Amino acid sequence: MRKNTLQEKIARKQQVFGLFVSIPHPIIIEMIGHANYDFVIIDLEHTATSMESVEEMVRAAELVGITPLVRIAKVERTEILRVLDCGAQGIVIPHVETLSQVKEAVHHAYYHPLGMRSLNSGRPGVFGKFPLTEYITEANSQVMIVPMIESVKGVRQSSEILSHPQVSFVLEGAADLSQSLGVPWQTNHPDVREALGVLYENAQQFGVPYATVTRGIEDMAVWRERGVHIYVLGDDRNTAFRAYAQKRNDYGSAGGQL
Repeated sequence: MRKNTLQEKIARKQQVFGLFVSIPHPIIIEMIGHANYDFVIIDLEHTATSMESVEEMVRAAELVGITPLVRIAKVERTEILRVLDCGAQGIVIPHVETLSQVKEAVHHAYYHPLGMRSLNSGRPGVFGKFPLTEYITEANSQVMIVPMIESVKGVRQSSEILSHPQVSFVLEGAADLSQSLGVPWQTNHPDVREALGVLYENAQQFGVPYATVTRGIEDMAVWRERGVHIYVLGDDRNTAFRAYAQKRNDYGSAGGQL
């Protein structure tokens, strides 16, 4: 089984960068890898991506040496199983508000004695090339569980959520959190910043690495001063759109047109 390089970098407290990927094509993953990102989060929550595409995108991540995580749509046995059997090295769980959600995900994502993931000798197990007992142990050491906290209830329950030993790191969801607080998309609103501060402190209490979805260089600087070293730089669609728009506007201005 492939080593989870993201897991190793986080353990060393190395600065790492990732992107959500919503465009369901492996060439996007290749480009992100060649741009020197450390990981991708393939999105199944807000997209209609097929499981076949997920497998091809995971294969592309392996090709360029970055860690493929998948944001599932819901905590459900079959979805978690299929994602991991495609070769994903971890799952990101959206809208986590209770410890039971994490416990259920762990139950489906890990083999005995940590969970009851259905046994299979597919891609991750190199199609049975090595003894399955060896693969089970290795798989349990490599899979990552990443809860997203993106509601008032989630923040309030975050101490309990982050107490689970299989939580690899926690990812904030300031956008939905702002809506939960009654200030939609005001991610710098004082109430949102206060709630994120609570989440950060609770993560510190349990030794859980904190990951932020950065929304600008200044935002990153604030979190870096607090010791954060995991950064998700938005998603592929917005990143591409801004680059396209900026290039068009630069050339339009040079030609006297906008």
